[in-house]
Parts: sequence; C-alpha cells; structure tokens
Amino acid sequence: MAIATPQPLYYVAKHELFENSIISRLLKSQGGIPLNRQNPLKSRDSIRAIIHFLHKGEGVVVFPEGTYYPNRMGPGKGGILKLIISRLALPLIPVGVRYRKEGLRTHVMISFGKPIYHGKQISSDETLDQLMREIEELSDLKA
Repeated sequence: MAIATPQPLYYVAKHELFENSIISRLLKSQGGIPLNRQNPLKSRDSIRAIIHFLHKGEGVVVFPEGTYYPNRMGPGKGGILKLIISRLALPLIPVGVRYRKEGLRTHVMISFGKPIYHGKQISSDETLDQLMREIEELSDLKA
C-alpha cells in the first residue's frame, strides 16, 4: 500500500509483532503502531497516536480482517474501527490486496474502493459489515 499511495501511511498491527526490539524498531520506523487486542488499556498511547494522526489528516491503515489466511478473509476484528468512527467523521476507504503466484514471484495487486461514510442512522456494526464486504470483493476472497 505504501507504494500505491502518494502520502506516507501509518499501519496498525498486533502488538505481538513488536515484541522483538529489532523488529519493533523496524516496524515503527515504517509507520507501525502496535495495538494490544486482548488488553486495549495497554494500547492507550497507540490509540491516542492513531486519533492524533487522523485529526492531522494522515493516512492510517487498519486491517479489520485480522490475521491473514491464504485464499480467504479472516472473520474481522473491528474494535479499533468502531472506536475511530465513534470519535471522528472520516471516510473509510476499503482496500483489497490480491496475491498471484507466478513461478518464484508473487504479484500483488492493490485495489481501492469507494469511500464509506459512517452515518448516525446506521450502527457501527453495519458500517463494519459494509466495509468487510467491500474488502472481500476487492480482494477477490471469501470470508
């Protein structure tokens, strides 16, 4: 996604990826923001950073489909998205990532969908469901 967008992005990732200090420094240098899904209170600083970046108009990437599974989407973990849409009126841009193996190479295709706006007339669950359907379609995957 970093190559497919004109502006720098921040990426929300599970905190387990940041446990090794060398990998943690690398991820943070590339815009990584750790999030503890099991104990959100430990992620207060990360949540503040996400809200701060969004207020400034920065791009923040959240993977609501959760863990990567080959050829299918995860069930979705939208807690941070629900928190964001409860505090900010921002467009959510669904992004699909498709992988195609060709010999020793793996080709990656990034597809951007139309922005989704959360309105007060629908629940955050409905917004998340719509977003997940769009990501699934753009990624050419099944949930």
